[in-house]
Amino acid sequence: MKFDTVMIGGGLAGLLCGIRLAEAGQKCAIVSSGQSALHFSSGSLDLLCHLPDGSAVEQPLAALESLAVQAPQHPYSLMGHDAVVRYAAESERLLERSGLALVGSCQQNHLRVTPLGTRRATWLSPNEVPVSALDQPLPWERVLVAGIEGFLDFQPHLVANSLAEQGIETKIAELTLPALDRLRNNPSEFRAVNIARVLDLPDNQQLLIDELNRLAQQVDAIIMPACVGMEQADALEHLRSRVRVPLLLLPTLPPSVLGMRLHHLLRRRFQALGGVIMPGDAVLRADLEEGSEARIYTRNHTDIPLRAKNVVLASGSFFSNGLKADFNGVTEPVFGLDVISENERANWSTENMFAPQPYLQFGVSTDEQLHPTVGGKVVSNLRVIGAVLGGYDPIQQGCGAGVSMLTALHAAEQILAKAEGAL
Repeated sequence: MKFDTVMIGGGLAGLLCGIRLAEAGQKCAIVSSGQSALHFSSGSLDLLCHLPDGSAVEQPLAALESLAVQAPQHPYSLMGHDAVVRYAAESERLLERSGLALVGSCQQNHLRVTPLGTRRATWLSPNEVPVSALDQPLPWERVLVAGIEGFLDFQPHLVANSLAEQGIETKIAELTLPALDRLRNNPSEFRAVNIARVLDLPDNQQLLIDELNRLAQQVDAIIMPACVGMEQADALEHLRSRVRVPLLLLPTLPPSVLGMRLHHLLRRRFQALGGVIMPGDAVLRADLEEGSEARIYTRNHTDIPLRAKNVVLASGSFFSNGLKADFNGVTEPVFGLDVISENERANWSTENMFAPQPYLQFGVSTDEQLHPTVGGKVVSNLRVIGAVLGGYDPIQQGCGAGVSMLTALHAAEQILAKAEGAL
């Protein structure tokens, strides 16, 4: 099988890179070994929320110069100010083309409400998540927080208490919804995804609408767990349009309906453009001789290689086994790429679990074009994107999604420029 580009990894980075290349007419494939980390995400996307010194960032693009000084190995610093500005705006347009209805702008962070009712800064949020400007309170005086009876992955009392501390008058209710009784009888099945599959059915939607409208007395908005509209956006819009007050959703404990919907829409866009996804497969090895077509050997295709002009590694961090750690150190397991890490294991973490952890900055080292090295030698026909990269802390700096998306577009631009030069 021959392709222009093969992405190793089917998460946010691999999908965005594949979509951008497929939009330009390339024949692309994604080899995906397992579940995307998006299934565990809130559905909101961060660009840059804090500098390494802890300073809060209100305008991500305006903070890039300070970031370059404090973190010269950060992927944004390597790509350069102008490229980051361009890719951030392009990411917003690509997500919109993929059918995602998001609020926010790369020019200015906003605050989203978390599953605990607190607020944190972010770049883009699903339009059904409650948000506010950085310097503004939430726009409702009276809010009903509606849980689902027996559903343990969302705690309405915690949400209500946090909102009350922000000056909002809150009420709490639990939705009984007999249609969910079968799931309630098996706690292992009573999860957001399964609830959404039941509540998205037309007959059950009407029952939910009736119950929400019954509860929507003397409140300005209703907040409930994101247990609707997983694969059918029209089901969610139908629900929101028929409830008397604004209906807002909060992400739950994983698996997250909002994160899964994000993954589903990006995957659907990639496949609609002709992209090929090989799920449940893993790359075992690859021949990447400079100047020749790459040959990629996977578990499912055994001795029949995938042939490609370009290879992009988007295998994720430790969570996705894109990086592995043992007593001998941290390694990138597919190609043995050079990584940014700390030799002394005692220095991998700090005792304070809430402090920035050094190991989160471990990952593959690249040049400005995202080429990695092996033993210091550049691998010119391989590019590395997303969470497998080193030099940044996705949690403390609030930039994990941004790094995935912007490096994906940077790699795609390099590949397309190379193809144009070869014509």
